[in-house]
Amino acid sequence: MSGAPADFIAAQATGETWQQAIGRLLPVLQKASPEHRLGLIYLTPDFASELPDIEVLLRQSTGVQHWAGTVGFGTIGTARDGALEECYGSPAISVLLCPFPETAFRIFSGARGESDRVSETHSDWLSQAGPPMILAHGDTGNGLLGSIIDDIVEETDGFLIGGLSAAQGPGSQVADGADGQGLSGVLLSLTQLPIQTALSQGCSPIGPVHTVTAGEENVIFELNGRKALDVFKEDIGEILARDLNRCAGYIFAALPVAGSDSGDYTVRNLMAIDPRHGAIAIAASVRPGDGVMFCRRDPASAAEDMRRMLSDIKRRLGERPIRGGLYVSCAARGPNQFSDPARETQLIEETLGRFPLTGFFANGEFSRDRLYSYTGVLTLFL
Repeated sequence: MSGAPADFIAAQATGETWQQAIGRLLPVLQKASPEHRLGLIYLTPDFASELPDIEVLLRQSTGVQHWAGTVGFGTIGTARDGALEECYGSPAISVLLCPFPETAFRIFSGARGESDRVSETHSDWLSQAGPPMILAHGDTGNGLLGSIIDDIVEETDGFLIGGLSAAQGPGSQVADGADGQGLSGVLLSLTQLPIQTALSQGCSPIGPVHTVTAGEENVIFELNGRKALDVFKEDIGEILARDLNRCAGYIFAALPVAGSDSGDYTVRNLMAIDPRHGAIAIAASVRPGDGVMFCRRDPASAAEDMRRMLSDIKRRLGERPIRGGLYVSCAARGPNQFSDPARETQLIEETLGRFPLTGFFANGEFSRDRLYSYTGVLTLFL
């Protein structure tokens, strides 16, 4: 009879140098066993140039052979006492060692152009593993990244998680060696690894979905056959409508996700308002027939939606224990949105308790098949 599976191992540390931070991690990470075959690593920009060297040192020190990770604006992880914590504004490294079977995952890297086919490289594994969970890290400096993301999701029929790095270029990611300038990460077999994931929006809608009836590129001229600005003012209310400058950083456009059964939407910035022509420019391309609504971003609505997300995923877990987790949050969340700099991990711990966790604050977050902003994406390994 085989024994119980090995535990996930998580550690996070700060330090004036990367050597100091690693020295504080190793007493925990060196508890790794041969069952720990995959390590996830996230670190802040302070140590970005050393990421490839740090991966080599961790592989040699722990015996864990496969590694994937990237640079975040901050890190999310597990403190020495087991508490969940966020490190934003100080040099930090967060690591999670995963006791996955060798057959349950594959590292992918080098996806930098439209001709790169992850499905071809791992075709044999995919034919046996089925549609995967795709933990991906992306380089914002690659202008083809949107096409690369679309391709990998379509070719594998996978579910995307992860996010965009806070650094660019070679060495900004690791995937069994230095990587960058595209997309890299881990394909996870959903037939072998029980996984649950959920997304929390950082905004809340303030009006109904409107239909674009006149628009070009990123400029909306009409909504529902009326001037876009008139509709916008009705949604935001009289007080804000009197001084549209107050909308900056508070009111955003939201594009409903087609086919979503949960009212999902992607949030995009307002770029400009043209009172003369009654038009609005947003950070997304639109065309007649598209749906658009407006939303507000504030700490209370973000915390409320996160509680909703956590309650939902707890319900889906049932009695199954959480063995480990990954949380990817937008860089505009964390201390930039909440008065308490560790509010998100506090909410996670309040609802789900303590468990080995890693993660990072991203330049954009992946969920299902698209890139989001202002969201938090929680993934749990059961």
